[in-house]
Amino acid sequence: MTPDDLKAACLDLNGTAETFPFNADTSVFKVGGRMFALSALDAVPLSVSLKCDPDLALRLRARYPAITGGWHLNKRHWNTVRLDGSVPDRLVREMIEDSYDLVVASLPRAEHLRLDWPGERAPEADERAPKAH
Repeated sequence: MTPDDLKAACLDLNGTAETFPFNADTSVFKVGGRMFALSALDAVPLSVSLKCDPDLALRLRARYPAITGGWHLNKRHWNTVRLDGSVPDRLVREMIEDSYDLVVASLPRAEHLRLDWPGERAPEADERAPKAH
């Protein structure tokens, strides 16, 4: 995954913004004013820190040496992923989406609706949506 791919994966999610609260080199991706991803996009090796369910975080760390406890973050709830190719890009994208979902879930319901978050959609709305064939 390239820095551009990482940035796009974060910014493709509804209501996200890239901010620089720490310094000009560290991108902090937020939704609803809360961080869900952190990366120095120019760093070599490239890495990203993502919020994660604590049990899943431990399983991912056990399986992938490139996934460690969040650097300078609460290691129970954050993982840092070294993007050296050893963790499949598909899994990294899923981890980004999971991090986003964990943060959105903690926001007020009105924010869920504003973001059109699937966790707050009425089931009948999903049933009316056209199916992809």
